[in-house]
Amino acid sequence: MVKSWGTASLLLGLALGNFAVAEDVITSDSYFYGESPAVYPAPVGSGAGDWAAAYVKARAFVAKLSDDEKVNLTAGVSSKTGCSGSIQAIERLGFPGMCVSDAGNGLRGTDYVNSWASGISVGASWNPDLANDRATYMGKEYRKKGVNMILGPVVGPLGRVALGGRNWEGFSTDPYLSGILIGESVKGLQSQNVATSLKHFIANEQETNRNPTTDSDGNAIQSVSSNMDDQTIHELYLWPFQDAVLAGAACVMCSYNRLNNSYACQNSKTLNGLLKTELGFQGYVVTDWGAQHGGIASANAGLDVVMPSSSLWNSNLITAIANGTMKASRLDDMITRLMATWYYLDQDSAFPSPGIGMPSSASAAHQAVIATSQEAKPVLLQSAIEGHVLVKNTNHALPLKSPKLISVFGYDAYLPMTMDLSSSFGFGSAATRSALYQNGTQYVGGGSGANSPAYVDAPISAIQSRAYEDGSSVLWDFTSESPSVDYTSDVCLVFINSYATEGYDRAGLDDTYSDTIVNNVADNCANTIVVIHNAGIRTVESWVDHANVTGIIYAHLPGQDTGRALVEILYGDSNPSGRLPYTVAKTESDYGALLEPAEPAGIYEYFPQSDFSEGVYIDYRAFDKKGIEPQYAFGFGLSYTTFDYSKIQVSKKSSSLSQYPAKASILPGGNPRLFDTLVTVSATVKNTGKVDGQEVAQLYVGIPNGPIRQLRGFEKVLIKSGKSVTVSFSLTRRDLSTWDATAQEWLLQRGTYKLYVGRSSRDLPLETTLTI
Repeated sequence: MVKSWGTASLLLGLALGNFAVAEDVITSDSYFYGESPAVYPAPVGSGAGDWAAAYVKARAFVAKLSDDEKVNLTAGVSSKTGCSGSIQAIERLGFPGMCVSDAGNGLRGTDYVNSWASGISVGASWNPDLANDRATYMGKEYRKKGVNMILGPVVGPLGRVALGGRNWEGFSTDPYLSGILIGESVKGLQSQNVATSLKHFIANEQETNRNPTTDSDGNAIQSVSSNMDDQTIHELYLWPFQDAVLAGAACVMCSYNRLNNSYACQNSKTLNGLLKTELGFQGYVVTDWGAQHGGIASANAGLDVVMPSSSLWNSNLITAIANGTMKASRLDDMITRLMATWYYLDQDSAFPSPGIGMPSSASAAHQAVIATSQEAKPVLLQSAIEGHVLVKNTNHALPLKSPKLISVFGYDAYLPMTMDLSSSFGFGSAATRSALYQNGTQYVGGGSGANSPAYVDAPISAIQSRAYEDGSSVLWDFTSESPSVDYTSDVCLVFINSYATEGYDRAGLDDTYSDTIVNNVADNCANTIVVIHNAGIRTVESWVDHANVTGIIYAHLPGQDTGRALVEILYGDSNPSGRLPYTVAKTESDYGALLEPAEPAGIYEYFPQSDFSEGVYIDYRAFDKKGIEPQYAFGFGLSYTTFDYSKIQVSKKSSSLSQYPAKASILPGGNPRLFDTLVTVSATVKNTGKVDGQEVAQLYVGIPNGPIRQLRGFEKVLIKSGKSVTVSFSLTRRDLSTWDATAQEWLLQRGTYKLYVGRSSRDLPLETTLTI
């Protein structure tokens, strides 16, 4: 097993007799004593950075509360609206309470809102400005609906497990890309005075055994434990959370899993040590729904608020203060942090009543609050468009040029049969695929990350509208596994999807039913283009090399404008600019141990263990280390034009750089010296094709004693045909450092760093070195 910051003392456990091993099966948590070190006391929020004014107001508010009122604010209450959760009002002090709701890509279970492109589509856009714009308009909708806090965005799971059921909710398997996009998303959402709740903290990388359960004999099985070392958590899983805290995130949601065998919502090392001390987080920590497993211990470990309620706290908090097992200052800090977010985002001033526009069964005659707007439409569509990644385009099959006959096949092309507040893609195992085939095109994944569309513009609808304009004919068959193909078809479009949902990890990275449709169409159509709406990685092994498969598009989860966005790409009205935010393997086995989630086994039958023994080597880092050729590399994507790279240049800010950052007062995000720019890299990119297009220029760094290369910069630029632009990348101290577990600092190593610039992690025409 991977050991973490502290090493478990088996001898101590034996001496104390605190665990039992029956038939070599561990039956007590005491076996894992000391694997996650204790960090106490919980840091008191200081109001650092731009939080100072909010803390002054919050402390004044808390000083007026009775003990009972303080306790009431530590846990959710039953909502009279359709909010996912509610914080109780304190009417005598003018506090109306708070409404918190799913999800990170648009409101769920309500009306008059938009279904925005999901996290995976934002990741595929590689566009920070668009991420900010999307978040800003999404925040406007949350605010109009009286939602104080969005339960999102997601940066955990990062995507370690290829079959992870919730990977689609996050942006990318790369922490740098994910960090940039989460930072912009936080800024956009909170610009509308809506709080963000980053989730899920931390190392929440599988759905299998995410919650405690029981086996057929009634034996308790605990949540899976993500076991990792200090360097791994800093360089991968904590990285994007740090960027979000730096951007001002107001709340962090702790996850269901255990981390080094301590539940995430009562792990003092991660909550008190990493989040509140090292990162200087000033907001509050809330549980995922039902993720509290300890009472006073969880409060002392840094948990501030429980959702949806807490049977373990209530008056027990006051009793604990009285008997000395918890300090009164801890309770005050829990509520101060909560209220500080309310003041920090000016929700005490002209914010709509909590949940005013959220329908529920208890309030059928809710107020119709229309949150959609004309101003949002261009951003809504562009977010959908830029999440499409063209990965194959043989003989310039695309863009289409007024084809005479378009034949459309596959279960993913048509409009869902039902659309109301309860019928969007919800919780359900992907094993029940027959029901999904009948539900039409997949514009979002399942579970709490699903959202509610104002409409759904299905692919077939958009194709038929374009056919009307062009005078084209359209044939279709959505149900046959072996459809009949008209031999005069100019193009055959096959629509399949790859479903994923919260609560289940995926059964596979492909499926026989979908692959059979593709092959059967391709066998009879010389120009077959496959469109995949994929909630995660989707392999294409059985038909990628079929001579008649001329085009492949990873469409991801575009939201309600799915058809319109696709037609823009198919016909060249928009030049595809999406790039893969993950690696597509040639075959599932190429992911090795990172394909499937960990399962209970052996002596850990009751305490499932997921050992992150690969360290930082996930996704493209693992493929590079093992010399595995991917089907499509991380960062890859085609355009309708071509780009050339030249003239790489490096500029170092100082000839002498210290190995560790200078000491400084900790601000939200950590030591501010980590974000000082040390090096600037530039290159020239020229559009050598005949049409204008956006290129995503990518910078990778080979840090000594680390992965061959890691993404450390990217710039998405529009370049006119025949023109050149200069792209520039700023490298901060953190970008160039590795985590020194002994010194507990970011270390800037002495030595030679390799720098690469190009089109993807495997297509890097420019290379140079940097000496530090």
